Amino acid sequence: MSSVSSLPVESLNVSLGERSYPIHVGAGLLTSREHLLPYLAGRQVMIVTNEVIAPHYLHALKETLAGALDAPKEETLAGAELEIREVILPDGEATKTLSSVERIWDALLAAGFNRRCTLIALGGGVIGDMTGYAAASYQRGVAFIQIPTTLLAQVDSSVGGKTGVNHPRGKNMIGAFWQPRAVLVDTDTLTTLPPRELSAGLAEVIKYGLIWDLEFLAWLEANLGALRGIEEGAIRYAIRRSCEIKAEVVAEDETEQGVRALLNLGHTFGHAIEAHQGYGNWLHGEAVSAGMMMAAWLSAQRGWLNEADVERVAAILCAADLPVTAPASMQAEDFLSRMRLDKKNVDSRLRLILLETLGRACIRDDTDPEQLERLLTDFPRT
Repeated sequence: MSSVSSLPVESLNVSLGERSYPIHVGAGLLTSREHLLPYLAGRQVMIVTNEVIAPHYLHALKETLAGALDAPKEETLAGAELEIREVILPDGEATKTLSSVERIWDALLAAGFNRRCTLIALGGGVIGDMTGYAAASYQRGVAFIQIPTTLLAQVDSSVGGKTGVNHPRGKNMIGAFWQPRAVLVDTDTLTTLPPRELSAGLAEVIKYGLIWDLEFLAWLEANLGALRGIEEGAIRYAIRRSCEIKAEVVAEDETEQGVRALLNLGHTFGHAIEAHQGYGNWLHGEAVSAGMMMAAWLSAQRGWLNEADVERVAAILCAADLPVTAPASMQAEDFLSRMRLDKKNVDSRLRLILLETLGRACIRDDTDPEQLERLLTDFPRT
């Protein structure tokens, strides 16, 4: 599945002291031994993927790992003889549960894997989150590597060490912070990504411009056509810049005690949509898009954004083929009951990420309940 690219592999670092790790971005990384083997903790490797991704990329990854038999021993801590196993899970957000993680644990135990094993997450955000949580909890913590195959996972969920599963009452309510040893972003995997999934990933890319980098937002507005066409130079830049921003934020606030919460623009509203509608009916990026639009409305009601700003947010989301309205089936109380369970809340105070201006976000826990309820009542639905 490797491609010939004129662009070299680019690398950046998530700086977390002894937990620091690289993010490698480039075409053909699934077949790059030099970017994979050095991050194995030992000779036992468990690949976790799903039924959609496995037919496309599992064989290529296993071939790369099997190449360790011919590799110089110094390339990998595992030496030459790797024991490679796999777990293939069902696809979809609805499978992001403890029972799926138990299947990973079961496979590890059945194979007799020890504390020097390495888990490799091959898939989107669901696979990455579950694999990371399995790694964080198996024998109190083992190594794992992220190989994200969706744009959303490449720019967001694979970076930063958030792992976990959903609960019927709330998204990502059970989990742990557990950093990978490396993130390998193979841009070739986007060629098999459905357009709807690509748009969902663009929601997280647009988020970085809205909260952190107005120049990047302007670049995105000018290059959405190239991004939706998966033009290599454009998609590479969008991924790298998104990862740079996230790495900077995570290095400052690894466990989301402060500034890292800014990365959740739209997520409090969006998670409420996902939970209420049933996980998987709205893709995460779609729900976040509607949530960012709601955050923009509320920011305008507080006098921070003007009408042109709100229209600009709506325009770029629509250009990415993303929703800017809420589900018709959700009432204000449906939102509020879910939002009260949000992990960012402190001492029963609802904390929301809002926009002071385009390109700069803030964390606020002083939203007037009546103003919020009015927003949730008046916001457009389809």
